[in-house]
Amino acid sequence: MDQQPGNRGEIRHFLAGRRAKITPGQAGLPTGARRRVAGLRREEVAVLAGVSTEWYTRLEKGHISGVSEDVFDAVARALQLDDDERTYLFDLARSSRPASRTPARRRDVEIPPRVQWLLDSMTMSSAFVRNGRTDVVAGNPLARALLAPMFDSATVDRRGRPNIARYVFLDLGAHDFFVDWDAAGNATAALLRAEAGREPRDRALRELVGELSTCSPVFRDLWAAHDVLIRHDGIKRLRHPDVGHLELTFQDLDLPLPGRAVHNLITYTAEPGTASEDRLAFLAGRAATQSRAAEPTRHSPRRGSL
Repeated sequence: MDQQPGNRGEIRHFLAGRRAKITPGQAGLPTGARRRVAGLRREEVAVLAGVSTEWYTRLEKGHISGVSEDVFDAVARALQLDDDERTYLFDLARSSRPASRTPARRRDVEIPPRVQWLLDSMTMSSAFVRNGRTDVVAGNPLARALLAPMFDSATVDRRGRPNIARYVFLDLGAHDFFVDWDAAGNATAALLRAEAGREPRDRALRELVGELSTCSPVFRDLWAAHDVLIRHDGIKRLRHPDVGHLELTFQDLDLPLPGRAVHNLITYTAEPGTASEDRLAFLAGRAATQSRAAEPTRHSPRRGSL
């Protein structure tokens, strides 16, 4: 089976883009000479990686036959790739190598009840599960209340399931909801780029990227930058339509489930003693009340019945 030509292009663009971002000074090379290219030359990367210029040039063109993991490690060090970028490079290399048989199409898995129980037990944290395509596949009542603009968006699918990327790039309301919309957009595109490296044959992912590229010039530019992100946590500032400004800490945790699909447990919490904690608590109380009201009524059995 031949190497995947699309992946070869991804390797080419990724390596060339990372090379262009490193200055000679950052790489410990002389900086006085006049330069025609941004960043490092191919021959300079080859020297830093300890390989021939011809070898590195072939690699940057996406020809990876015979390239060992040691060489990829050396190139990753020369280009000063971070952990996520290094993982992405290895994912691209793995998926680009000839396979003895066509790999089975990845299947989505149902979220087990035990995971939903875990989410529901987290009453003071907004908690949800997203897959690698940024579909929100499960959540607790507080997540539904906190992320109400996304759940109520016209970008949700026919099952009522939000997709974070569609909301961020295709719903103008996201610019108001995410105070730091640029950071949210950058991170979301980078998460999808990492997923594309893991699963280049995911048809639903390709369709999503195609839709976003067609409808959002901003996403198109971010996608072309080839930035990658695998784990994402930090501070999220939201402008909620009901409670106003919220500054929350969010954590991204791997959630091991059967199959190849990536799932992450995302939690949003507030610092104790802050106004954001009070506002989140208000949303939690209202969400709990609405959740109880939505539960099916439990009728007591009639007297004398079994």
